[in-house]
Order: sequence, then structure tokens, then C-alpha cells
Amino acid sequence: MGNKNDSTDAQSEREIVITRVFNAPRELVFKVWTEPKHIEQWWGPKGFKTRVEQMDFRPGGTWRYVMCGPDGTEYPVNGVFKEVVPPERIVATDEFDEGFEQVVKVDLPSGTIVTTAIFEDLDDKTRLTLRIMHSTAEDRRKHEEMGVIGGWNSSFDCLDEFLAKMVADRRNRLTLTLPSDREIVVTRVFNAPRQLVFEAWTKPEHVKRWFGGCTSMTMTVCEIDLRVGGTWRYVLHDSSNGTDHGFSGEYREIVLPERLVSTERYEPIPYSDHLNTLTLTEQDGKTTLHIHIQHRSSEQRDGHLQSGMEMGMRQTLNRLEELLISIG
Repeated sequence: MGNKNDSTDAQSEREIVITRVFNAPRELVFKVWTEPKHIEQWWGPKGFKTRVEQMDFRPGGTWRYVMCGPDGTEYPVNGVFKEVVPPERIVATDEFDEGFEQVVKVDLPSGTIVTTAIFEDLDDKTRLTLRIMHSTAEDRRKHEEMGVIGGWNSSFDCLDEFLAKMVADRRNRLTLTLPSDREIVVTRVFNAPRQLVFEAWTKPEHVKRWFGGCTSMTMTVCEIDLRVGGTWRYVLHDSSNGTDHGFSGEYREIVLPERLVSTERYEPIPYSDHLNTLTLTEQDGKTTLHIHIQHRSSEQRDGHLQSGMEMGMRQTLNRLEELLISIG
């Protein structure tokens, strides 16, 4: 689990309060709490699945979820959003939909239940406080006897696991898009200033430590003549089969530390030349790396994609991130 801190407080005879600290930033916790594609991955006690049938996320908008138990039994719930303050606070009614009483066979709370979810920013962590207000103390007692506290804590366990996965994915996030049949665009965010990323990208002593990605590869040649008209050449030796892989090109444009335009060719394949444009954008101490790859033809681009370049790029940029952490 992440940094878990459960507490339940009977602050009033009509209210249940449940608190959990999640090891994830507030914006992310709010996002997975409010977007159907994420809600369906964690909502409900362990072993349950949830189907979001309606989500009109605005004051006055309605929501409807159907929780499906391990035995296939469905538990429908719905409500109306009363207050929405991203990413801080959500107030909504919480009602048992038609058919719920028949499947649980219990005396349900009869009055209106209002839930207030409060998201507090704790640097890179989030304290989530869920306040469940009932119309009467008797309704609160009935809700507790249904297992609402254990159910929510189990659901929070699922949310904790889902957030941990999302945080890990964000650290290693690489986005690859195909704007046209001759283009590839790769994007990755690094928790490092732009100047440091540019130096790691262009200084041989750094490039030798991250370029190539695969652990069986060793860089035997790293030549960089960083000037317009200057050339670069890298050679990777694959110890698993004794093969050398040469990459080379020419610098066309250099704007320190923002932009680098160069050609690239994979030397074993004739006419594999393409144009790479590297752009680095910094915000709040983090750098977004954007690589635009322009091929001569759709066939050339497709061949590049089919070579396993996405996996190789992912591994390579993960190693670059490790280097940035070590030299930052």
C-alpha cells in the first residue's frame, strides 16, 4: 500500500467521517475520483466491479453507478452533485437506486444522505476526507450496520493501489503519436531543469551512460560536434550477438537549451535518413521533452515503428531519467 492513514470519527450522531492519506498529488486523486474511465477501475469494495452509467459532473448534474459483486449481484446507487470545486471539494447526494433493497435484504436509511469529499494538498500527497451526513441518527446507525465504513475503507484500498500504479506510470510515461503517415512524435516529462536535460542530451560523457536503453548494449563510439553543420555518431555493441549498431547524422539547427534539429540514419539500412527536431520546454522546474521525427515516406515511418523503436525509446528515456537524478 501507499502512505495509508485511516480514521473514522463519529463527529456527530448523524455523521460518519472517514479519512485517508494517499501517496499521490491532489490533482491526480481528484481526476480518478471524477472521471468514469478511472472510477470503474477502483470504485467499490475489493472484489467488486463498477459500471458508470451516468456522470454529469456539475452542480445539478446526476450520477449513477452500478456495483457488481463477485457473484454477479448488482447494487445500483445514484445521486445529484450539489457543489463542485476542483480540485478541492465535491458535495453530492448518495441514494440507493431502485432494486438495491431487494438484493441486500436490509432496512435501508430512509432519509437523504449527503457526502462531502474534501481533497487537501500535502505537497505530493493528498488527504481525502469523506463526510457522510444522514438525516437522522437512526439512518446513520442503519448505514453503519450495512458495513459502510468497512466498504469505503476497502474501496480506498483499491483506490490506493490504482493511484500507486498511475504514479508509477507517470514516472515512466512516454507518449507516442502519429500526426501523419510520415511523422512520429514522442513526448516525455522529466523532473529536471531544461539546461540539465540539454546537457545530458549533448555531452558525450552523459550520452554514453543512457543512450541505447537495452542492458545488453554498450556504447563504443560517441562523437558529438555540436555546431550547425557538425556531425554526430554513436555505435552500440550488442554483447548478446556481437552486432554493432551505428547511428549518425548532421546538426541543422541549435538553439541552446531549447531546440536541436538534426538528421539521423541507421547505418546498416540504406536511405534510412530522417529529420529529428528536439524541443525542450521548462515549467516549474520540470522539462517536457518533445521529439518530432519526420520520415521521407510512410513506408519508412512504418518500418521505424515496426523495428521496436517505441520500446527502445521508452527504455532509453528511462535511463536518461536515472542519469538526470544522479547528476541533478
